Amino acid sequence: MEVLVNARNEKQHLEEAPFDSGTIVLSGLKEFTAARNFLLNAQNYEQAKAGFEWPQLENFNWALDYFDILAGRNSNPALIYVDDKGADRKASFQEMKDRSNKAANFLKQLGLKKKDRIVLMLSSSIELFEIFLGAMKAGCVIIPCSTLLTADDIRDRIGRGKAKCVFTNRELTSRIDSVSIADSVSKVSVGGAPDGWTDYAEADGQSASFRNEDRFRPEDELLIYFTSGTTAKPKLVLQTHGSYPVGHLTTMYWIGVRKGDVHYNISAPGWAKYAYSSIFGAWNAEATSFLYNYAGKFDPKHVLRVIESYGVRTLCAPPTVWRFLLLENLKAYRFSLRELVSAGEPLNPEINHKVHDATGLQIREGFGQSETTVTVGFFPGMEVKLGSMGVEAPGFQIAILDDEHNPVPPKTDGILAIRVKPRRPVGVMEGYIDPREKNREVFVGDWYLTGDIASRDAAGYFWFIGRADDVFKSSDYRISAFEVESELLAHPSITEVAVVASPDPLRGFVPKAYVMLKPNQTPSRELALDIFNFTRQRMAPYKRPRIIQFVDELPKTVSGKIKRIDLRKLEADLRSAGTRNRDEYSESDFAQVLITHR
Repeated sequence: MEVLVNARNEKQHLEEAPFDSGTIVLSGLKEFTAARNFLLNAQNYEQAKAGFEWPQLENFNWALDYFDILAGRNSNPALIYVDDKGADRKASFQEMKDRSNKAANFLKQLGLKKKDRIVLMLSSSIELFEIFLGAMKAGCVIIPCSTLLTADDIRDRIGRGKAKCVFTNRELTSRIDSVSIADSVSKVSVGGAPDGWTDYAEADGQSASFRNEDRFRPEDELLIYFTSGTTAKPKLVLQTHGSYPVGHLTTMYWIGVRKGDVHYNISAPGWAKYAYSSIFGAWNAEATSFLYNYAGKFDPKHVLRVIESYGVRTLCAPPTVWRFLLLENLKAYRFSLRELVSAGEPLNPEINHKVHDATGLQIREGFGQSETTVTVGFFPGMEVKLGSMGVEAPGFQIAILDDEHNPVPPKTDGILAIRVKPRRPVGVMEGYIDPREKNREVFVGDWYLTGDIASRDAAGYFWFIGRADDVFKSSDYRISAFEVESELLAHPSITEVAVVASPDPLRGFVPKAYVMLKPNQTPSRELALDIFNFTRQRMAPYKRPRIIQFVDELPKTVSGKIKRIDLRKLEADLRSAGTRNRDEYSESDFAQVLITHR
């Protein structure tokens, strides 16, 4: 008897889609939908946490078995695409089903099959989504990449990623061609094709019907993420047909998105958060994913206008974006917003204060990694505790461990860890595929070690201290870069800051703050003195910054995270050479003045 995994009567409800006559449909659709509906209908966090169980699936392809069913029952747009050139387009679920089927057939025509790896280096677009879905249907393994990658980055993605095909925009083809390893793979261009490339427009000639007779198990490869490399060379994280589409049920719940909502995730393709929020988080809830594509620098005024104009209901943005949005007068807009969430980096309390004052809404923080889905956060209906990461997500057991990997008492700093035995949560990666030996460091006993330092209070709320590499000692005092940054961001002239350990002959290390100023501020000796005085009024002596350097920008990864490893190296080189940078000020420069301000 023939086995099909995508034969469905698409006019039925998800949980009621019957089998085609004469076939056995081996799919976990019913179990997946039941788990999804439980979270969507949960009355509060306590109910969701107590009652949620990960669906146990034997066979499941989210794009074939779930998404395609939406085409026959959801009349809302799947996508709204807007750009700064005037484009304004909606794509229905039916259109995305048909277009992704064409993409899947196109991939097969290129000779690609299940488990073959493809690089997606595309700007935010409808084409990106249809190719993503088509690759899932065809069984290809997707390597998402930022459009900001350098030639060395591209070489690394194709080489270590063992890619067989690259998709990119027409204007980026020359960058791909500059890497000789690209000559060994198929190359597809979106928006026209130069010599040596296949034009993605050829997919238009493919059939809008697609069937894949392969069986898909939850552990089958789906995505390979190159981690952001904030502290080391990027690791290759393997996510599966279970860990991301199914794992992000709890991300859907965290966002608070509902069927029919317009959800806007401000994130760049290539970052795990793009799949988190724009794809699986939104579409698991049958919401509309909103895309705003722009060239050049982030313009908060334009972004706020589209949020207002298109009736965005749920908004997800990293702290860096929230800081830029706050440069505008949020009270001047009439938003339709219901839920605000933030992820990617710790959220400073000062940002939440200002956003709440302007909108009446609190930003709910979520914690996840490229290696996991959302594991800790503040969930819909919860009161936010400023400065806290939140509580453990439904489906996860989280603990704080000591160096011997034993749980510690409340309010004790330690390693944030996720229990993976006796049963691993669905939303945890399959593992690192390069370097594989890293798995022995992070999967220890019953735990997955996140590499983040935090504490947990008696009520179950987690408090972020920093990445292991971002916590250092000064004169035997333990200092969290995040805590110092949070205090500095309360200064009215500062828009962004990064704190690192600066080598010091007396204390071992002292905190140094790299400071970005707001547009109307100019670096000066007077401003440096004002910031030093500001920290003296708010911070304990042992952790206040001893050096301030004004910078025009901070080094960041392609996903927007601050590259502290670069700042630490720069700082070590400066101190070993006995030099100092322009616009750098030390607390000792103001010794006589500061004494009178104690």
